[in-house]
Amino acid sequence: MISMDPMIRSLVLKRFRSVPTARIEFDNPTIFVGRNGSGKSNLVSAFSFLAEAMASPLQAVFDRAGGISAVRNRSSGRSYPPHLGMRVDFAHLNGEARHGFYAFEVKALKNYGFSVVREQCSIGEQSSRAWFDRVENRFSSNIAGLKPALDAAALGLPVIGGEERFAPVLRALAGLRVYSIEPGKLRDMQEPDSGVALKPDGANVTSVLKEIERQSADDFTRISEILATIVPNTKGVRVQKHGKNLALQFTQEWGDRKPKRLNFEGFSMSDGTLRAIGLLAAVFQRPRPCLIAVEEPEATIHPGALESVLDLLLYASRHMQVVVTTHSPDLLDAKWITDRHLRLVEWREGASHVAAVSDANREALQRHLMGAGELLRANALEPGPLFDERIDTDLLFEDLR
Repeated sequence: MISMDPMIRSLVLKRFRSVPTARIEFDNPTIFVGRNGSGKSNLVSAFSFLAEAMASPLQAVFDRAGGISAVRNRSSGRSYPPHLGMRVDFAHLNGEARHGFYAFEVKALKNYGFSVVREQCSIGEQSSRAWFDRVENRFSSNIAGLKPALDAAALGLPVIGGEERFAPVLRALAGLRVYSIEPGKLRDMQEPDSGVALKPDGANVTSVLKEIERQSADDFTRISEILATIVPNTKGVRVQKHGKNLALQFTQEWGDRKPKRLNFEGFSMSDGTLRAIGLLAAVFQRPRPCLIAVEEPEATIHPGALESVLDLLLYASRHMQVVVTTHSPDLLDAKWITDRHLRLVEWREGASHVAAVSDANREALQRHLMGAGELLRANALEPGPLFDERIDTDLLFEDLR
């Protein structure tokens, strides 16, 4: 099974949450491995931050996160100036052989305010490249007539993304999805919505399943087939209407000669079953997102069912970019997981640090001497040298002229 080439090639973080500085290279799938509290969730939250910033005012994004002081890392003096910054390098944008990058840097002001220091975007080959470069209130671009009115506390791409050459970047970043399925949200009856995008906690899974069934009966049938491999005796799932609300209904069957069949409402099902249907909805939702990041897919799933979960994630990587966080050696037992899929996350000196595996680990994995799960159980999964942790403005931005 061949995975799709990663859309996001690398991500640079500067003073974001628990990460003072990091430059992360991506494969497909990419698996962040680290202990509880190491900062894995903070890393993938960069994707949801970017997606929200493309669809909402930056002030609203910070407010929902508790303010810029809650998002900006202040524990380390390694990067200077002390601004929050991100850079995404991408390729194969929206299925096309286009590459480029998007970057921004924000500085904190007094009274919880902030302003955009710089913002850049470039897409396309050198001969046909489109770019813009914003330095505070000064804006330049090689697109004739492009003169947006920009607020000091607002990003420019959500405005400029209406221009056809930058629109693919805006759509791709807005299509990043991070999932941490909460079973309690799936037990409750849900208000219907369009079903075109699964919420991060799975709170609209019923509407998403209805939309999948509407667009592809084959995919809806496949969801039940895969669910049966994860949850024994579960033969199918459907969406039941209760007045104006929607609820999940599961069908279980057992016995050989005279099979018995019973239907169960979502509130009767286990956390593992509900997380599984949430993950299936994330993978099969329509339209498909550019990237999904799934936090700890092994949670409350029996180790015997993890192979099916991993097969699902590997299947998903044929259609979108997949990022996973885990601390489970059982999940890492999959034979297809190699050194190129792994990024190790450590908590040291009050901050999160990310690195590829060590040379010794790489050799063991490539020669099939030990699997990633075995290395983690033996406490022998070790990071290689860290990327240069001094991320300054020169690593975020380029000379585009």
